[in-house]
Amino acid sequence: MSTRLGRAGRAWQRVRTEPGLLRNVVVLAALIVVAALVGGTILANQRVTWPWDDRFTFSATFEDSPGVSPGHGQEVRIAGVKVGEIDKADVDDDGHARLQLSIDAKYPVYQNATVVLRPKSPLNEMYIALSPGGPPAPRLSSGGVLPVGQSQRPIQIDEALGHLDENTRQALASLLQESDVALAAAPQNLPGGLRMTDEVARRLQPVVQSLQTRRDTLQRLVTALSQISTAVGGDGDRLGRLAGDLNTTLQALGAHNGDLKAVLDQLPDFTSQLKSATDAVQALSGQLDPALDNLRNAAGTLPGALNKLSNTVDTLGTTVDKGLPVVQKAEPVVQDLRPFASDLDATLPDLKAVAGQLDGVTNAAVLSLSDLGAFFVNTRSLTSLKDGNGGILRGFAVVAPQTLGTNALQPLSTPADKYRFPHSPR
Repeated sequence: MSTRLGRAGRAWQRVRTEPGLLRNVVVLAALIVVAALVGGTILANQRVTWPWDDRFTFSATFEDSPGVSPGHGQEVRIAGVKVGEIDKADVDDDGHARLQLSIDAKYPVYQNATVVLRPKSPLNEMYIALSPGGPPAPRLSSGGVLPVGQSQRPIQIDEALGHLDENTRQALASLLQESDVALAAAPQNLPGGLRMTDEVARRLQPVVQSLQTRRDTLQRLVTALSQISTAVGGDGDRLGRLAGDLNTTLQALGAHNGDLKAVLDQLPDFTSQLKSATDAVQALSGQLDPALDNLRNAAGTLPGALNKLSNTVDTLGTTVDKGLPVVQKAEPVVQDLRPFASDLDATLPDLKAVAGQLDGVTNAAVLSLSDLGAFFVNTRSLTSLKDGNGGILRGFAVVAPQTLGTNALQPLSTPADKYRFPHSPR
């Protein structure tokens, strides 16, 4: 120890005493510190796993693992968050790609976990999206392997092109060349094309919605058919009994073939009768339509008539209310007239006999109405002190057949003339 301290002392003494050596040592130390800082930052950004980190390691099997480069920091993500990386890759006994994954031990992984290999950029840089699963499946032990059925991989462009024939590949190459030419003139033609594309997309929106509706309908149909198939497949005993019953039914029909033929022979007559009945019902329907129209019209006018009847009933009620006091006052008069009505009823036979003898007098009076009119006019003129010329002084003389003798009143030619006076006193 003392020897080492002596050597360090001599070296420090040399550094201090030799010109320029201290400066070089300080610069070298500064460079070492800067290199350490830069190296630590680079290693941190390169996702270096330190040996003392607590890691959980397991494997996942894929049908193919394109673009995987183990040891270069390709990530393992859970819900988009980095939790580990791909350590190495190899091939299992079945010829499938097996990737060893290392993640933080605080994230548990279960045996029903799934892994998906996804591209992170157009340069085909990959990462693994891990769905860790959960209970009731047990946890995956360290070094465990997820089978191929629990993994998915991306489809590469060469795999899709490999299924094309020669003519299709040539057509695709021509399309790419024409696309290159079209993109060369993109600044001039692309804006108009984009506007037309937007217009076409808007017009195609109803079609897309209809296709989506049709897709949903087909999905429900396929689901229903699957359920029906499952139910039918799980009920084989009932299907067997149904087939046996159908066979028995067919045998019974075969035994009664003659009766069935007789029924079929009567079917044309029954069809004609059914047609006649249908025609009759159609005719009845044709007659029923006008009746229904009239009934509809009547139903349309019925509310107005009911309103008018209601008004009439209201008016009649008012009239009855006003006439009720009159009826109440007339009731004593009617009671007083009842004895007179009974006496009048007793005289009606005599009055009927007298009325029967008045027909001849009435007929004669009808023929003499004009003369009676003149008589009444003259009579009124005799009793008046005026005529058309003004006031007048009148005298009145009474002449009777006794004063004139037997020939004074001559018979007249008509029955009406019997009552006409020869002279009207003036």
